[in-house]
Amino acid sequence: MNYPENYRYTKEHEWVALADGIATIGITHHAQEELGDIVYVDLPKSGVAVEKGKTFGSVESVKAVSDIYAPVSGEVTEANELLAASPEKLNEDPHNAAWLIRVRVSNADEFQQLMPASEYQTYVGAES
Repeated sequence: MNYPENYRYTKEHEWVALADGIATIGITHHAQEELGDIVYVDLPKSGVAVEKGKTFGSVESVKAVSDIYAPVSGEVTEANELLAASPEKLNEDPHNAAWLIRVRVSNADEFQQLMPASEYQTYVGAES
């Protein structure tokens, strides 16, 4: 799996793409693979504050329910409505159409502290 180079990654297997102060956040291909068939996604509403390292939602698969942790702090501007009706999209396209939330970032330095793609791929390889 090639992870997008312009994204940053967490050890909890979330990815972040930052553009114009808005972070798009999702779970990685590795995360969805570990979870198996995803059946439900619980996401916050617009206007909710998220804090780096704290849970903001969960993903439920046929195997387990897993918390999702905010890789950056800020205010939720949008949750991906597609996932409410079609949570399985997370298994099909975790790095594009199946993003989870968008956040107006309150501290851009938090993004820079996350792992670049090459480091994340090494991390995932070591974890397997």
